[in-house]
Amino acid sequence: MTAFDADYIIVGAGSSGCVLANRLSADPSIRVLLIEAGGPDTSPWIRIPVGYFRTMHNPLLDWCYRTETDPGLNGRSLAWPRGKVLGGSSSINGLLYIRGQPQDYDGWRQLGNAGWSWDDVAPLFRRGEHQERGSSVHHGVGGALTVSDPRVSRPICDAWVQAAQAAGYPFNSDFNGAAQEGVGYYQMTARHGLRCSAATAFLHPIRGRPNLHVISHAHVQRLTFQGRRVTGLVWRDRAGAEHPIAAAAEVILSAGAIGSPHILMLSGVGDAAHLQEMEIPVTANVSGVGRNLQDHLQARLVFATHGPTLNDEVRSPWRKLAVALQFATTRRGPMAMAASLAAGFLRTAPHLETPDVQFHIQPWSADSPGEGVHPYSAFTASVCQLRPESRGDIRLRSPQAQDHPIIRPNYLATAGDQKTLVAGIRLARQIAKFSPLHERIRAELRPGLEAGDDAALLEWARQTATKIYHPAGTCKMGQDAESVVDERLKVRGVVGLRVADCAIMPNLVSGNTNAPAMMIAEKASDLILEDRRLGNDVF
Repeated sequence: MTAFDADYIIVGAGSSGCVLANRLSADPSIRVLLIEAGGPDTSPWIRIPVGYFRTMHNPLLDWCYRTETDPGLNGRSLAWPRGKVLGGSSSINGLLYIRGQPQDYDGWRQLGNAGWSWDDVAPLFRRGEHQERGSSVHHGVGGALTVSDPRVSRPICDAWVQAAQAAGYPFNSDFNGAAQEGVGYYQMTARHGLRCSAATAFLHPIRGRPNLHVISHAHVQRLTFQGRRVTGLVWRDRAGAEHPIAAAAEVILSAGAIGSPHILMLSGVGDAAHLQEMEIPVTANVSGVGRNLQDHLQARLVFATHGPTLNDEVRSPWRKLAVALQFATTRRGPMAMAASLAAGFLRTAPHLETPDVQFHIQPWSADSPGEGVHPYSAFTASVCQLRPESRGDIRLRSPQAQDHPIIRPNYLATAGDQKTLVAGIRLARQIAKFSPLHERIRAELRPGLEAGDDAALLEWARQTATKIYHPAGTCKMGQDAESVVDERLKVRGVVGLRVADCAIMPNLVSGNTNAPAMMIAEKASDLILEDRRLGNDVF
């Protein structure tokens, strides 16, 4: 690369960044540089679906963020895993593929974001997908990302799905199909029993393109500007040396809902008062940077069972060996399992138009991934509120890029959030009363029947609820004063800079965020290439 280091610099090789690198570099005349703070995705635990037990909280693969103490969680601080590796969080997540509800995206459009309605974005989901079930009006084949059905089943999860139907909830064979509501089984981003991360799907097959350059172990320190025009960035290697690099056209931040606002603020783009407090020169006073933080909070009910669950299978060394052999020979069994098997998208009140809570049913129980399963037979019924009202923020801890930002989720800050989560817990209890699940349950261990009224259930949630790894919204797209990017994902107040990841969500989608992150990148690539054709990327 001569005159300039690249035409487009993409910061972050995660779910969004890998898609962007693929789409932009498909034109051989475009020079693309992809920068990732983490290293190559060579750990064998990344390819094994259940490897998230080993990759989360591993500082070689995970940023290992922590929140500040949260008043809504009785002063607790939570670990916030985020992928620090090629593939980003898609290399360490639970593999679940959920797009969200059409109403989510229509809501974005109603906020003034032209081109982001469900009818606009649904083709982008299909474009990137290779659906194992085949092509349909809702699904695509031939795309880079393989979406498959579970290659493992467990009786306790089947019993939950059957009990939910007995309780009056419909069976849904495809939560990414005509409607989201109902109970059934998750689809997952796996190919032949192995994780299909964004790097596996979109990056590795095209690494040989001569116009694509990937730099790993490159921690971005700040963006560089000439006036308000972005000219490139400075990154730091593992030895501590800093390297400037220039962009002829644009820099695109795809560092996620934590990383993207962090880089903006380090570069002088953010709330002027906060930047001045950090003694960072203000390039653009964009007050919404880091605000509007949203996340799904999950309450994890645990039920002891009469019969064995996965807890029993993995406690014995001999059974562990059998599980490993099954995976090695067939790519099936517990090691091929996503974070959850059975699912439910349900309404907590009949007047609601769409589901407002999501269930993750797991044939095991543990305090957290990586800490080992409980020493008894049990399963988990996790429930989260799909559209939280509470808003948190991200702020700089210091002007140094190496210092993690301050993360304040502000969970359960509204009466509506509190009411919905408690209603979700009661739904889980209701389903547990129906056959064939009821006969399999020995006891409700968490929260326990002593937590009877709403106040007790809310207090239990404050004491035990945890995140579900879906931060979003910190560089929101919109037209109001708190918006950070416009509908073309261009950062307000500067030139030559976009954000393309879950940070741009005005409102969090109703489900897991990996699939929407890839869709956002598909949309961003279309916008960028359109501007290039029209000459709008030349400044």
